[in-house]
Amino acid sequence: MSLREIKKIIGAESHGLGHSEKIISAAGGFIGIALTMWVSLHYLGTQGATLLIASMGASAVLLFAIPHSPLTQPWPVIGGHTVAALIGVACAQWISIPLLAAPLSVALTIVAMHYLRCLHPPGGGTALAVVLGGSEIHALGYQFVLTPVLLNATLILLSAIIVNYAFPWRRYPAYFKKSPAKDKTQKTETLAHADFEYALKEIGSFIDIDEDDLARIYKLAFKHAHQITEQPEPIAVGNYYSNGEDGAQASVRRVIELNGDGQNAQVTYKIVNGDGQGTTATALLADFDVWQQYEVIFKHGTWHRIMQK
Repeated sequence: MSLREIKKIIGAESHGLGHSEKIISAAGGFIGIALTMWVSLHYLGTQGATLLIASMGASAVLLFAIPHSPLTQPWPVIGGHTVAALIGVACAQWISIPLLAAPLSVALTIVAMHYLRCLHPPGGGTALAVVLGGSEIHALGYQFVLTPVLLNATLILLSAIIVNYAFPWRRYPAYFKKSPAKDKTQKTETLAHADFEYALKEIGSFIDIDEDDLARIYKLAFKHAHQITEQPEPIAVGNYYSNGEDGAQASVRRVIELNGDGQNAQVTYKIVNGDGQGTTATALLADFDVWQQYEVIFKHGTWHRIMQK
């Protein structure tokens, strides 16, 4: 097993972030936690503020390290922490057994965040902070939802907006992120796995998705846009296809023409690499589809695979 495979298994692959991106994230986290810690200590004191500050610390990591993730947008941050605090207070007041109240508060928070579309993982920490935070938090009752929870969430949200504003690629919320103007002359092409990996590294900012998921999303979106079902990619005129073999057995054919439909559909092709190079032949489309293993493109003096069958 290669080192790359081991990294994929344990989730330790590099995301290609530059040093400046990491420093910006750290600076934002410092500012956000400094503000929320000041508020929490004011309302709860050192002991009562401990668990709440921990949940805000988790929010800071998300807001400043992956600001464009769906989990870090304004409604998930505000809604997630608020609904978690409400549920936490209710569980703390109505259930006297912490061993039951704590897990139940988290479970109910997860369900509520799902239905309210404000899924924010640190919300689970906020719910626990209420149940396990001690007398200082319990004494506040539902006031705890407004101060310090909602106030903290608002402050860390404003911090994310201000800190990220200076950097166009990090604009927050994600809606305001500046993207390059679309090139109207650009054609839609099939992209390979390596193309997505390169693109993610070039972006420089952490994106909460890996290249495998992105490739599948692109493929499904392309199918949806063209009303194509989840079937093997159709053979297209002008494309090149390989039999997937190596060495003397390798062969590449370019589709010249498609005729007919159904079981009688035929494909006319030219062999551009391998045995019989330069010759033209015709075969049933079904037989050609069985022969070909994937589409290829000629680049830098050799044939490259660009799509799996």
